[in-house]
Parts: sequence; C-alpha cells; structure tokens
Amino acid sequence: MFARNIAWLDMQRVGEIPLVKKLAKQAKASAMTPAKQKLLEAAAAIRLDPDEAEAAFMARHLVQCTLPHSNPGTVQRWLRRSGNLTLVIQPGWDTQKDSSLGYPYGSIPRLLLFWVTTEAVKTKNRRLELGNSLAGFMRSVGLDPNTGGGKRGDAKRLRDQMNRLFRCRISFDQVMSRDDGAHGTRWLDMQVAPDGEFWWDPKQPEQTALWGSWIELGEKFFQAILASPVPLDLRALRALKRSPLALDLYAWAAYKVWVVNQKEEPQFIPWTGLMEQLGGDYDAKRIDRFKDKVKTSFRKVGTVFPEGLNVKWHRTGLSFLPGKRPAILPRRKTLASIS
Repeated sequence: MFARNIAWLDMQRVGEIPLVKKLAKQAKASAMTPAKQKLLEAAAAIRLDPDEAEAAFMARHLVQCTLPHSNPGTVQRWLRRSGNLTLVIQPGWDTQKDSSLGYPYGSIPRLLLFWVTTEAVKTKNRRLELGNSLAGFMRSVGLDPNTGGGKRGDAKRLRDQMNRLFRCRISFDQVMSRDDGAHGTRWLDMQVAPDGEFWWDPKQPEQTALWGSWIELGEKFFQAILASPVPLDLRALRALKRSPLALDLYAWAAYKVWVVNQKEEPQFIPWTGLMEQLGGDYDAKRIDRFKDKVKTSFRKVGTVFPEGLNVKWHRTGLSFLPGKRPAILPRRKTLASIS
C-alpha cells in the first residue's frame, strides 16, 4: 500500500509540493523516520480518497485563538488575541493538593478538544462517555497506551492534561462597534466540564474499571461548540499530532480556506497578528523565529490538504487565495456563521 501511494504521488505530480517531493525521495532511499512516513501515508490517503475523510471538528473560537504550546507556569491568567477577539484561560484548582492544576498546553489538550468537539457535534449531548478503559480512550484521541504509565508515558500526561483542560475556565471577550460610532463589549465566561468522574489508573491503562468515566460539558461551552464547528480530517490530525503548532495551523488553515472560497477573494494576515493569535509562546522581539517555524510547519500542513494550500508569502505576512478544496467538504452547516 505504501509503495502504491508513493507511485501515485509521483504520477499525479503531487511532488510539486516541496515537502511531499522530498519525503517521497527519502522513502525511496529508505531514509524515512516513522513520523515522516506517517505524514506521507496520510497525504497519499487524503489525495487518493479525499471523499473518504474521517470527520472531526474544532470549535471556531478555539481555531481563531488557541491554547498554549508550552507550560505558561504560574501566571494568573493566559491570553491570546485575534483581531477584536481575546481568549483568556484561568486554571482550575486541585483541592487535594490545595494548589493550581495548571494550564492545558501542548498537543494533548488539542487532541482532547478535537475529540470533545467531534463527540458533541455527533451526539448533540453535553454528557460524553469516556469509557471504562483508559487505554481505549487513549486510542480514540490518537495516543499510544503502550508508552507506559510513568511520567513520560502518554497515560500519565493524558490524565494530567485532562484535569488541566476540563477544570479550567475559558473566557472570550469581543470589542464591538456600530456604524453610528457606538462601541461595546461582549464576553462569554465558560467552564469546559463542570461535572465529571474519572475511574482510571494511569499506571495500568489497560485495566478495565467497574465504573465508566465521563464528563459533562458546561452549557455555554457546549453551545459555543455547536454554534459553528470547523470540519477537519481526522487522518490529518493523526499525522500532525506531535506538533501543537502544526495542529493549530492545520485547523486555522482549514477555516481560512473555507472563508476565502466563500468570499471568492484573498485574505491577508500580518505576521504580527498571526503571532498574537497562535504564537503567544514566542518572543515578540524575535518574530523572525516565529515566521521560520510557521513556514516549516506549513509545508507539512499543506501536504494533508486534498489539493494543497494556495498561500502567498509576503515580507509582512501571508495571504490565503481562493480556489483550493477545503480540508473536508461539510455535510451540514458547520460554518454557516462565518464572517
């Protein structure tokens, strides 16, 4: 199958995308890392069968403003901005240790949000069943239960990030203006999952608990998820899962491709604006480093779109141009409220 995918990529000139061409050459030379092989296999599958997409979703607001990439530490609050929209996160509290649970950060809470949003969209239910087995849940979000129950294992890290994400408070503030010159503000304060139960042992992820673990999403968070979720391809998320920046850029690019296609005109995004939106962990004085990381990640992200991405790079930013197929064709009005 892998060899057939490589041949197909060459035949269809998908190698015109530089990274795919490079990966194909490495594959033929047997110089592929497992991560690169998964990326190329996902790219081949998506381009061979774009209509066989495994649908996943992300809340639109959390595409426009994203979670931390690395641990913010003990700051009182953490925020990101996108135009007139500001995301603020405040950590939950560990009553047993009488200390902060800390902020959700990295790839794992993003994978959790993809799963939560997808389940909420599909079931239309605030209560989400996580199952009797931690290992089973890990597989459903794209993690490996065979990495052990130690500090570096996926099981331990998942349990920690679940506590951080589900117990935190997320707020969105929006500055508004009207044609008559009036100005106003709108805010939405949400708890992600104010109710829930965990019965798993991270040291024994394969062990089946007698009782099932579950969470119940906060009403406001649930409604925000259902308002206009961005459709994504689960195959792409699995291929990009180790990089929080790549996951952010993939979801953001999926949203932008849909916007420019709907409006039939290009959209310019300045580097400074993108850095405020997605790059809160980077030094604002070294925007050149952020630009380099974005360009490197975008080469990977572009390979897992059915027709690649139509992006033009500028010294001061980048432009999305219309004409490319979105990450997944929506089967419902998932993006009806895009503005």
